[in-house]
Amino acid sequence: MALEDDERMIRVAIEAARSATDADVPVGAAIFDPDGYEIARAVNSREADSDPTAHAEILALRSAARSHGDGWRLEGTTLAVTLEPCTMCAGALVLARVSRVIFGAWEPKTGAVGSLWDVVRDQRLTHRPQVRGGVLEDQCAALLEDFFRERR
Repeated sequence: MALEDDERMIRVAIEAARSATDADVPVGAAIFDPDGYEIARAVNSREADSDPTAHAEILALRSAARSHGDGWRLEGTTLAVTLEPCTMCAGALVLARVSRVIFGAWEPKTGAVGSLWDVVRDQRLTHRPQVRGGVLEDQCAALLEDFFRERR
C-alpha cells in the first residue's frame, strides 16, 4: 500500500489514542479490511479496565475478530497503531494472521517489531506480516511525550 494510505490509517489510530482516559497511556489502534475500510478501533485501557492485557492492539484484534473473517483469523487486514507493539501484542497479531502492521512511534524499551525484539519477522514462524514503522512518527511520539510530561 502507498504511504498515503498508511498515513490515513495511522491518523485513525491517533484519533483513537486521543480518546484515552487521563490515567491511560494514549495508544490507539485500528484494523482495516483488505480494501482499507476500518473494521475496528480501540484505545489503551489498562487503567480504566484494571486489565494488564487491555492494550489498544489486543482490544482492536478482539473487536475485529468478532466481526470479520472466520472468527479469529484476520488474514488480509492491516493493523495501524500509534506505538510499536510490545511482545504480547506482536504475538497476538501474528496468531491472528494480520497481514500488515504499520506503526508510528518506535518503542526502544519494549518494542517487539524491530526495536528491542522482532517477534513478527522471526523466520521460525509460519506467519510473518509485512511491517512499516515510523509512519507519522513525530505526531505519534508527541501524544506520549505530552502524556508523560504532565505526570513528571
